[in-house]
Amino acid sequence: MPKTPSKAHPWHGISPGEDAPNIITAFIEIVPTDTVKYEIDKESGYLTIDRPQQYSNIIPALYGFVPRTYCGDGIAQLASERSGREIAEGDGDPLDICVLTEREITHGDILLKAIPIGGFRLIDKGEADDKIIAVLKGDAMYGHFRELAELPEGVVKRLRHYFLTYKNLPGEPAVMELANIYGREEACDVIRTSMEDYNNLEM
Repeated sequence: MPKTPSKAHPWHGISPGEDAPNIITAFIEIVPTDTVKYEIDKESGYLTIDRPQQYSNIIPALYGFVPRTYCGDGIAQLASERSGREIAEGDGDPLDICVLTEREITHGDILLKAIPIGGFRLIDKGEADDKIIAVLKGDAMYGHFRELAELPEGVVKRLRHYFLTYKNLPGEPAVMELANIYGREEACDVIRTSMEDYNNLEM
């Protein structure tokens, strides 16, 4: 029996898109209905359970990463320049992305086309941990937005609250800091830089 081709690795085996960073491919790991936190297993490319969601925080949008990106030295340097703070390194993961859509997408482990409109420059224990905010291409409710500032204020507040609190543990100090909120142009700079970091990565 002939062997069937193996599944492409979501991080290494899939292009970020011919028109990246203007329109990018995103691999979705988590959706708002998930009761456990899934994340990609870097070695195999399969989704693995990171941990059950122990508290009331619910991811307010589709969440995943941009293939063939890496948050390394370039992302740390960009974060330092744009925030005015000394940030020594990126978090060592592919670039995170949140994708807004009106549609209920019931599971992760999928690819989609997204249009970046901005992002949050988060600092996680001293590491640059950018979160790109994007809209699902062609979405009836969100698809026309092109700048984070155009979104309803409540949507931005919900995203901000989630990312500032989702790692908090009772009785322990907060670990996430928000250094900047930025628009589409800077989001594209972050994506380009993370693609360069990936290309410089020694596998």
